[in-house]
Amino acid sequence: MLKPETTKTSAIDGIITRSREVLSGTPVFKNTRVPVKNLIDYLEAGDSLNAFLDDFPSVKREQAIQALEAAKETLLEKVHEYPH
Repeated sequence: MLKPETTKTSAIDGIITRSREVLSGTPVFKNTRVPVKNLIDYLEAGDSLNAFLDDFPSVKREQAIQALEAAKETLLEKVHEYPH
């Protein structure tokens, strides 16, 4: 059974894009050439959101926060689906 499209998917569609013509289809922040993975890599390395935004000025703060919120929601959904 297919799940109906959720608001979260629409939010992701508004901030993340993928195209073969841009970095061979790597998911990037919309209207940039900055891979979303770069944000995760920065945070994993202990760098701040501000450091990421300083190094990638084409990414808006709102985009980065929306991406993190979407990742959080996805993680929490998976935790709730995980069998106890």
